[in-house]
Amino acid sequence: MDSLITAAARALAAGDPLGALDRVALRDDPPALALRGIAMAQLGDLVRAKALLKRAARAFGPKEPVARARCIVAEAEIALVSRDLGWPAKALDAARTTLEEHGDRANAAHARHLEVRRLLLIGRLDDAERSLAGLDPAPFPPASRAAHELAIAGIAMRRLRTKAARDALARAGQAAHLAGIPALTAEVANASLFLDVPAARLVARGEERPLLLHEVEALLASDALVVDACRHVVRKGGIVVPLARRPVLFALARALGEAWPQDVPRDALVARAFRARHADESHRARLRVEVGRLRKLLRTLADVSATRRGFALVPRRGRDVVVLARPVEEEHAAVLALLSDGESWSSSALALALGASQRTVQRALDSLAAAGKAQSVGHGRACRWMTPPAPGITTTLLLPAPLPPG
Repeated sequence: MDSLITAAARALAAGDPLGALDRVALRDDPPALALRGIAMAQLGDLVRAKALLKRAARAFGPKEPVARARCIVAEAEIALVSRDLGWPAKALDAARTTLEEHGDRANAAHARHLEVRRLLLIGRLDDAERSLAGLDPAPFPPASRAAHELAIAGIAMRRLRTKAARDALARAGQAAHLAGIPALTAEVANASLFLDVPAARLVARGEERPLLLHEVEALLASDALVVDACRHVVRKGGIVVPLARRPVLFALARALGEAWPQDVPRDALVARAFRARHADESHRARLRVEVGRLRKLLRTLADVSATRRGFALVPRRGRDVVVLARPVEEEHAAVLALLSDGESWSSSALALALGASQRTVQRALDSLAAAGKAQSVGHGRACRWMTPPAPGITTTLLLPAPLPPG
């Protein structure tokens, strides 16, 4: 490797893409193409970066497997940044294996961290934890250690382990400082903000207030009966009753939880659960059936008692009842939550992250665009959606991942 290539690589490692381009901008040999691609990626020209890296990978050929693997890892990082979540994960896994076999542990670790970040975006926390298991960041350079701790913090925040998240972010901050890369330092600072802004709302006894992430963790560890509108479950400690696929029953549970300790009139429950403007006898008959189903599901946590004017939620052993709601509730809030990270998303990536059909997501995007809350860039398969991040709101509880069992 000649001196210009070495100097360009060092400039990229220090977060100086312009310095790297000064050295290799006019060269078309494979190492220069790869470095130019990485530099263009750091400057935000992802389309050009991807094309350069593909050229470099082809030019290296089968006799240079490590160089080709590094190009594939760089392509995977571009795909992650551009939210191309359908990028072939098997290619990244094969590249990581090649790097490990040839002793390039730092880049192999980077490949694993990219895999973990993708798994986090699509809510596969168990797979992300397994991927990180046994990976010791101590021998890595500071930038890789920072990426490792950011991955640990991301998992901890989604698991509602706020102390573990803070500790990991502190270690990430130290590693980023040692790396001296401003973009990495900014990423750590941005991740830290999620711990200090509202993550949910608490609704109890007719009042509501915002909750930080550590307060949500404490609430779920308490003796309160929680009607969780972030995950559509009713829970107390280790007992969780999922109602995500029973929207009518969850609507009833939430209405009863918000009114507790008071009861809710039958007509109000009909309007809430069935969206009927005027309750007739058929609605009341259906309400009795649905309340019976809800009573059966919640029997270990609470009773649903009939009153003169409606129904009331009666928790076992006199526990308090609270409703945990999203910080902002509106139609298509889950789509907005993902868009609020400031990156550009394709509709297919949003569908994958949300576990919904692409047609459903596209309808939501069209609705948000008509309301001025989202905008598209590009056309056809190159179309991407984005919106400015909402200040003071974390997306952690809106991402599609299960809350801890207890």
